Order: sequence, then C-alpha cells, then structure tokens
Amino acid sequence: MSLSYRWVIVAAGALMTCVALGAMFSLAIFLEPMTLDTDWSRAGISSAMTLNFLVMGLGGFAWGAIYDRYGARIVVMTGAVLLGLALVLASRTGSLLVFQITYGVLVGLAASAFFAPMIALTTAWFDKNRSLAVSLVSAGMGVAPMTISPFARWLISAYDWRTAMFVIGVAAWALLVPAALLVRQPPKPAADDATSDLAANHTGMSVRQALRSPQFIVLALTFFACCAAHSGPIFHMVSYAMLCGIAPMAAVSIYSIEGLAGLGGRLLYGVLADRLGVKPVLITGLAIQSVVIAAYLAVSELGQFYTLAIIFGATYGGVMPLYAVLAREYFGQRILGTVFGAVTMLSSIGMAFGPLAGGMVFDAYASYSWLFIGSALVGLGAVAVAIAFPRLPRSELQPA
Repeated sequence: MSLSYRWVIVAAGALMTCVALGAMFSLAIFLEPMTLDTDWSRAGISSAMTLNFLVMGLGGFAWGAIYDRYGARIVVMTGAVLLGLALVLASRTGSLLVFQITYGVLVGLAASAFFAPMIALTTAWFDKNRSLAVSLVSAGMGVAPMTISPFARWLISAYDWRTAMFVIGVAAWALLVPAALLVRQPPKPAADDATSDLAANHTGMSVRQALRSPQFIVLALTFFACCAAHSGPIFHMVSYAMLCGIAPMAAVSIYSIEGLAGLGGRLLYGVLADRLGVKPVLITGLAIQSVVIAAYLAVSELGQFYTLAIIFGATYGGVMPLYAVLAREYFGQRILGTVFGAVTMLSSIGMAFGPLAGGMVFDAYASYSWLFIGSALVGLGAVAVAIAFPRLPRSELQPA
C-alpha cells in the first residue's frame, strides 16, 4: 500500500472527529429547546455533557490500550455503531435520568473511540509534518460547529429536538461505518523520529513507568487545566449570547465561527509547531486563551462576540492537537495509544467541569459572569504548568 494512503487516513480521521464530537457537542444546541419542552433544569441537562467527558476520558484510555494491541479499525467501527445507537435511544427518552445515561454515558463512550486511536494512527503514518497531520485530523472538531450544529438547529426549528437527535444518529451510522472501513495500519513501521523512539526505547519504558514520569504528569496537568478552562465557555456560549440579547440563530452562528476559527487555528498552530517547536507555541496559545475568556465579560453585541469567537476558537482549537505531538515525542509510538488515551482521560475530566459548573452558576445567579472569571483563572494555571514542561527527548540526547 502506497504511503500516499496516509492522506486517506487523515481524511477519514477528520470526518470521524467531525461527526462524533460534533454530535456530542451539539447538546449545547439542544439545551434551550429541551429545557422548554421537558422542564428539565439546565444543570440536569448539562450534567449529561459532564458525563460525556467523564466517560469519554475512561473510554479513551481503554480504547487507546485496545488500539495498541489490535489496531484502529475494530475500535472505530465499534464506536461508529455505538454512537448512532446512543443518539437514537437518547431521542426517545422520557426522563432526565434515562437521558443522562443514554446520552451522557453511551455517547461519551462512543465518541472516545475516535480521537485518541485516530490521532495515534496518524502519528504512525507520518514521520514528517507530523504536527500538521495531527492538526488536520483534529480539524474535524473545528468543522463540526459549522456543519453538525447548524444542521441540528435547522432540524429543531423545522421539527423538534427529538426528531433532530434521531436524524443525527442515523446520519452518524451512514457516515462513520463506511469511513471505518477505510482505516488501515501502516504497511510497515513509519520512519519514526529517531530521537523520540530512542528516548522511549533506550530506557525500556513501560506503560506504568510512562504514567509515573514527570513528562506525563506535566503533560496531563496542562491538558486538564486547558480543557477545564475552555469547556464551560464553549458549551454555554450560545446560551450566554442569547442572554445578552442575541437572536437564537445568530447565537448559534457564534458557535459556528468559533469552529471555523478553530479549523484555521489547528492548521496555523500545526505549521508553527513544526517550525518553532511545540512547547513555545503551546504556551503562547494557552496565554491567549485565558485573556480571551476573560474578555467575554465585556461583550454584549454580535460583532464583539464574532471578534472574540475568532480568537478564542483559533487558540483552543490550535493547542489541542499539540498534546498528541508532545506525547509522541516524549514516549514514542509503541505505547502511544495507551499513554495518549490516559492523557485524554484526564483532559476529559477537565472538560467535564465546565458544562456542569456553568449550569450551576446560571441556576444560582441567573448570570454566567463567575463562569468566565473562574475559567480565565484556570487557564492561567494551565500556562503556569506548561512552563514546567521537561525538555523534549531530542534535547536530552544531544551529545555533550
């Protein structure tokens, strides 16, 4: 099989992340109509997203370990079947508890089957331009707000939220099952970055040793704080904009612009990381993210929301793929699925805090101000931890 097939892997991975994570994050679009139709609280519905992230974290670790042993295809095919089933079942639920289980648990488990395994597979196919390739796979997350979210909003307006969620579930089957059939392992081990593999294999590092290493601890804490900072503002942005007087469809467009900016940010940050190094680009992006989150406290007009959405989307979207590149350079390819799955698990726990915290803040104060203040402070914490990143293996192995 020609190495040109690696771009098919990138395209399949981008489609999978778009559909799977787009379907999961579309709960933000369903939040308002579900509240009005069912009288369920915002915190109760938002807690389904919290469960998504918690289960996604555990699932990412498990799926990553399965990937290391059996390859990517069986993982993503299982995820494709499960995601469509979860959405169809969630659309039929009549109680909040059942919805939280079907959407919160099953959708989270299904969505976790795509990100870490496809990112790990992509790094196995690429030896050059690895940051860019990983960013392109992750770019599917940026395309999702421009496709799945407006589609969900249109379906809700034309029919109702239950029909919309059912249709999205069927569409997930139609798109993801064929894409899973395209997934292949590399025909031979890709030309690995020599210093990265030497750093991982020279020490004979096992999974247990990797998970206890300073590199993993700093990587995981940074990813955790980064996701804890931006998850709340992302999930509640549509509701916040509507609270500021923005019309519903225009509020959704803010979310879509964030996604478009995230797409560009992933490409920009991927190219910059390949040229300037991953660590300085990551730290800069995290600092910008914190400032922008705080700036949302001062906006009230649609144009202002659009401006911040471009910067915010580009920064949080741009930094997300860089964690996988760091994991690859620290630990090599052999145990990457398990290690990156573990990092993703901790980041998902961070993501779980934002939606629930935002719902609780709004229910208590009828305002999102404390959500943005707290998120900005957590973002600054991510910057502080990222500065403590150990040197990359290539630096440690330079001759004296």
